[in-house]
Amino acid sequence: MVKESKFYDILGVTPDTDESTLKKAYRKLALKYHPDKNPDAGEKFKEISMAYEVLSDPEKRRIYDQHGEQGIKEGGGGGGGFHSPMDIFDMFFGGGGGGMGGRRGPRRTKNLMHQLSVSLEDMYNGTTRKLALQKNVICGDCEGVGGKSGAVQKCPTCRGTGMQVRIHQLGPGMMQQIQSMCSECQGQGERIDPKLRCKKCVGRKVTRERKILEVAVDKGMEDGQKITFSGEGDQEPGLEPGDIIIVLDEKEHPVFKRNGIDLIMKMNINITEALCGMKKSIETLDKRTLIVQTIPGEVLKNGDLKCVFNEGMPTYRNPFEKGKLLIQFVVDFPERLDPKMAEKLQKILPPKEEPMIPDEHEEVNMQDYDPEADRQRRAMYEDDDDERGQHGPGVSCATQ
Repeated sequence: MVKESKFYDILGVTPDTDESTLKKAYRKLALKYHPDKNPDAGEKFKEISMAYEVLSDPEKRRIYDQHGEQGIKEGGGGGGGFHSPMDIFDMFFGGGGGGMGGRRGPRRTKNLMHQLSVSLEDMYNGTTRKLALQKNVICGDCEGVGGKSGAVQKCPTCRGTGMQVRIHQLGPGMMQQIQSMCSECQGQGERIDPKLRCKKCVGRKVTRERKILEVAVDKGMEDGQKITFSGEGDQEPGLEPGDIIIVLDEKEHPVFKRNGIDLIMKMNINITEALCGMKKSIETLDKRTLIVQTIPGEVLKNGDLKCVFNEGMPTYRNPFEKGKLLIQFVVDFPERLDPKMAEKLQKILPPKEEPMIPDEHEEVNMQDYDPEADRQRRAMYEDDDDERGQHGPGVSCATQ
């Protein structure tokens, strides 16, 4: 049990979620609510980043589970406070470059990140997907100037600095200097004569263009893996274009679950197949048919694991080396047996163990039990007890 579940709820996961599910939940939400894509979701982005920072750290997660958010705020998270939400995003996605940090080298525009949903078959066989997106390109008509010759002028309000400085008097002899972005030129330091503006870009210097990218998904690639298109990001005068980064999002498969280079599947068999032998077919992710079978006399128990070597996922950049196919058997028992059939089976199967029953004993009946239904019933009784307790001791007497 955890003290509170706020951070888990923010990421849309349960308190018993594992690390890989946690990462996947953060990745989807961070890309959805990133300020570049969703400018009005700044607070939501901060909440997502804070929740992930706590739950991804085993020590912070332990403290949060025991003491809640207050325990983290009181210094139980190892000191140092919280990182910037953008720092966490960059650490997770390998950012930097044109965004935060990375001031070395020429200035660049921000990297553009897009999520590409791919199936497990695509990651097994490899594929090429086309992705259409919009990006800024330097206007071809004005070559990024914004207008005709002489149209660009230094902003007279900020004198080309892009910033305005105001002096605010706090009291006698006390002055405060406040610096803010110039409202006239929006921090550009220049303005364009409306009469001479470029008609194509309307003075913005860039236009929106539809770009088609061919994304090569190689055999063995993994969920969350990044494919980078260098220099394909937004263009802006005076800056080098950033990168377009494609993040792979693996879709859930109805049969197979991936674990590294291994594939895991569940196979249902009936009790006859479990005791007397079975033969089953499996369709692989590249449409081949595998036949798996047991030898006579081999008994499969519920939960047994078997493996087939070299039938798992291809290894990235070494696709001829594959992992294992792991098969977990689930034995389906019949709901009921005909009494006559039960007698026949009893003669064939190993003898039952006869218990030693003393003279004094009690026979009881067993009932079906549902833990979840029992938990809800007990919770309802506890709520009723709380309501009766709030009305004082006189209520129970009045109902008699």
